[in-house]
Amino acid sequence: MPSTPLTLFDKLWNDHQVASIPGGGLILIDRILLHERTGGIALQSLADSGRAVAAPAQVFATMDHVVDTLPGRTDRTIMPTGTDFIRATREQAHAAGITLFDIGDPGQGIVHVISPEQAIVLPGVTLVCPDSHTCSQGALGALAWGIGSTEAEHALATRTLRVARPRTMRVTVSGRLAPGVTAKDLALHILARHGSGGAKGHVVEYAGEAVRALDVEARLTLCNMATEFSAFTAIIAPDETVFDYLKGRAYAPQGAAWEAAVAYWRTLRSDDDAVFDAEIAVDATEVAPMISWGTSPQDAVPIDGRVPATAAARPLEYMGLSPDLPLLGLPIDAAFIGSCTNSRLSDLRRAAALLEGRRVAPGVKAICVPGSTAVKQAAEAEGLDRVFKAAGFEWRESGCSMCFFSGGESFGTRQRVVTSTNRNFESRQGPETRSHLASPETVAASAIAGRIADPRTLGC
Repeated sequence: MPSTPLTLFDKLWNDHQVASIPGGGLILIDRILLHERTGGIALQSLADSGRAVAAPAQVFATMDHVVDTLPGRTDRTIMPTGTDFIRATREQAHAAGITLFDIGDPGQGIVHVISPEQAIVLPGVTLVCPDSHTCSQGALGALAWGIGSTEAEHALATRTLRVARPRTMRVTVSGRLAPGVTAKDLALHILARHGSGGAKGHVVEYAGEAVRALDVEARLTLCNMATEFSAFTAIIAPDETVFDYLKGRAYAPQGAAWEAAVAYWRTLRSDDDAVFDAEIAVDATEVAPMISWGTSPQDAVPIDGRVPATAAARPLEYMGLSPDLPLLGLPIDAAFIGSCTNSRLSDLRRAAALLEGRRVAPGVKAICVPGSTAVKQAAEAEGLDRVFKAAGFEWRESGCSMCFFSGGESFGTRQRVVTSTNRNFESRQGPETRSHLASPETVAASAIAGRIADPRTLGC
């Protein structure tokens, strides 16, 4: 009797289900990632209960969320309680015997940047982190999702989690993205077409020619914004592009173990006849550079588009816009390149290519925050830091920085910011700050122009 065709998610779920429970399963967790905003809390609570970390070698923590990114940083932070978070995480990580990428460690950085670059995440593993953008790491063929601190404590103690089984959705992207159009634009295009709740309760598998053509860092950007799509997580079937990216990295298998791992990874794809609960088709040739106009990532239009005539009053009032207003040419106060969405080396290279020989417009505050210490060092080795600084950007240490306000640093009240981050919620980047989501190229072009600008006019 022939077997039932399986999706990639089905295969990963079956490989990790320890026990079946009504509506879901008890799932084995291979990797746990922590950061200082919530990691210290979970570790302390676990210790207070008299329990130990079950598999310390599979747990990794980093300083990224509340740590300052200003040069010469220490444990002191702009956020009044930030120092306590940092020191508590350090103390508990050492006591638990887990790997910690501390301030000054060459492995430090945003958790969703350092995990792929060190091959902590691998195809076929389950990985959790108390952060909603853990879905980024599905780009390498892992089943990775965000959890809360209580769930983190349970996973640390037992290496398992009870999970309600999500439905499946395939987003097939045909054709190729045009020059100057990025994975960030593709993510915003999908959100604008299908809404921020379009994938609620689903594992999204991105597939198709355009997805296969993306490099790993672009795939990470695409999967990163699945949480803005309300997905449980996102995943892309691993291929030779992923295998080449992982080979030789710090935590990747070596020697015979590598060959065995690759043999298994090549089985990690949806069967040809697998049935998904939902399907979406996207034509990559229809995607343009995108810019958000409102206070949800779904509020996005092509860079030469207008605020929708049917836009709701609340986001218009907050953003200081009006229906049918062109976004191109709208004056800005600040520009930000960073976050787990767009702070990798390829992002910085593309932005620097547009900034070379140009200057940020007078009155625009421009900041670049590399996603990890390794990204920062690699960029400096290529001279990218000199390009950013010569153009008028601040060049920072790695971390989440002004992706969100909780680190203490922010942009000013009602300042208009073009940003490569993933969320444009009210006051996300500061008190009443008006954030426009875009690619690093659009951020760079807008910083130069002093207003929202199309990066294609600069030759990208």
